[in-house]
Amino acid sequence: MVGARSAAMTFNRIADRKIDTANPRTSNRALPAGLLDLRFAVVFTIVSAAVFLLAAWQLNRLTLILSPVALASVLLYSYTKRFTLLSHLILGWCLAIAPSGAWIAIQGKLTLTPILLSIAVMLWTAGFDVLYACQDFDFDRRSGLHSIPREFGIGRALWIARGMHAFMFVVLILFFRDAHLGWLGLVGVIATGALLVYQHSIVRADDLSRLNAAFFTTNAFVSIILFVTMAGDALLFR
Repeated sequence: MVGARSAAMTFNRIADRKIDTANPRTSNRALPAGLLDLRFAVVFTIVSAAVFLLAAWQLNRLTLILSPVALASVLLYSYTKRFTLLSHLILGWCLAIAPSGAWIAIQGKLTLTPILLSIAVMLWTAGFDVLYACQDFDFDRRSGLHSIPREFGIGRALWIARGMHAFMFVVLILFFRDAHLGWLGLVGVIATGALLVYQHSIVRADDLSRLNAAFFTTNAFVSIILFVTMAGDALLFR
């Protein structure tokens, strides 16, 4: 996870360094601002990718076979918004690899339970990425970049994000049932639903001032709550 995410995040900054320089919101990032050397970023990306592949090799055969697919996904995502508005779902796919990948790493096979969790993660990620992209609406139009807000407008994009998160909640319930979780896992599902409703209640098409709270704070709580409640359920009641 550390190797793949480090490679993906650094490569994204390398691929987008010219876009980041032109965008006032991102011009102070390390590469555009000259705080980080490009050669260091490239070497760091290569080393991180090698660490990921080495770790996959140490686990089992299926993990190693699928590792190039995972690595290619998280690296090539960086270019998707140049040609498709589906970049939000592709980012979701990149994060959705994690639960299924962890399942394969431990059990050497893939079943319905991690697939449902992966679908939930994909929809959750795509939904909040649509929200995040709303703040770059004007820049994306000027630069010819693709996103759901740019294609449909901020108002409709917010409804699309709400639809993704509603569907995510349904899939999360299916995961809860398939995994045979108990009351603690149910608390996590309900709390996640409440946080998603809150997230969308504080963002409006004519007022994006609380977008950071919706994006960073709420999503951090969702991650922690799901981890604690579902891991706790599996450990305490099995």
